[in-house]
Amino acid sequence: MGPGEFLRRAIEADRVSSLILFGPPGCGKTALAHLIASFSHAIFADLNAVTSGIAELRQVIAKARKAKTEHHQQTLLLIDEIHRLNKVQQSALLPDVERGNITLVGASTQNPFFSIIPALASRSQIVEMKALPPTALRSILERALKDTERGLGLMQIDLQEAAADHLIAATEGDARRLLNALEIGALTSSPDSTGVIQFDLGVAEASIQKKALAYDRKDDHYDTVSAFIKSIRGSDPDAAIYWMAKMIAAGEDPLFIARRTIISAAEDVGNADPAALGLAVAAHRAIEAIGMPEGRIPLAQAVLYLATAPKSNAAYLAIDAALKEIATGRVMAVPDALKDASYAGAKRLGRGTGYLYPHDFPNHFVPQVYLPEDRRYYRPSMQGREKIIAERLRLWRRRRPASIPDKDDS
Repeated sequence: MGPGEFLRRAIEADRVSSLILFGPPGCGKTALAHLIASFSHAIFADLNAVTSGIAELRQVIAKARKAKTEHHQQTLLLIDEIHRLNKVQQSALLPDVERGNITLVGASTQNPFFSIIPALASRSQIVEMKALPPTALRSILERALKDTERGLGLMQIDLQEAAADHLIAATEGDARRLLNALEIGALTSSPDSTGVIQFDLGVAEASIQKKALAYDRKDDHYDTVSAFIKSIRGSDPDAAIYWMAKMIAAGEDPLFIARRTIISAAEDVGNADPAALGLAVAAHRAIEAIGMPEGRIPLAQAVLYLATAPKSNAAYLAIDAALKEIATGRVMAVPDALKDASYAGAKRLGRGTGYLYPHDFPNHFVPQVYLPEDRRYYRPSMQGREKIIAERLRLWRRRRPASIPDKDDS
């Protein structure tokens, strides 16, 4: 919407093609649709998919066809909550969108690539709108307090900083919730002796029905995520889920929490339960797909799985040990047998000579040197699945040439 951007140019030139606006509640989807209508010379019609059925759709489409045929006039149709239309209803829009009888502007809180039929999505510009950032919400608050026509500018309101901060944090980018809470707080509070409404933290908490959470963006951020990770590592699911809940309630980015679970899955669970990493990654993707607040559920599933899984940090220790040796010691050269032998002239240089292809041998294993010098970076624990890995690896290492016996070997 900035100067020179495609959507702004299209709106100002009245050249908007069919659009699907999707984003979280209160980010301005419907407001933008009405802005488009105000710049357009088209006939404006709007429906809400929650309350409208196929009959209402057909009635609007019939009027649009008549306006196009008899008066050469376009119809701009806004459908709020468009993802709630079923496939039949969405399909009914297709011919008239294609022929230009209607310019569709759909507003949705769900990703249209999942909730809109492909044929309709492919004929529309998809515009993703983000939750409003705190700076934008603060501007909206200030405007509402000054606006004498549509806001609360005729009232004397002293909105305290702590109250403003709480309203902004609690409404999580939703301007509609923010303005509703401001209006409720202002209209239900009595002025003081000077005629001023003191809009303090208590009023803010009551108007948004959510108490303020003491959560410093520096100290509490790092301390809480530290407690969260340590609770997972310590196999305490109740503590882990509590610290996760505190971070969510304080407005932490859920994708940040999900990224921490991915790290924990690899660092603290590792190969003791290899499924942990896949579940953590799946939770991250689920949050990207469905957003919040529903995203808290797959995230909680992943956190509880990690906290109750067997633990091993062997993978974490292995990579750090190898990196430390490379950084501080002599870097080993790749043995000739393991070098790339796929290019012309490689054989003349001895590349790949002597390499044994493991799949040609019983059990898909053949004793062979893969490092010029014996090293032990990966030492599997005896926890969970890693116990099986440890037994298998012990047998392989005993058969491998120039191997050093494990400490556990007897």
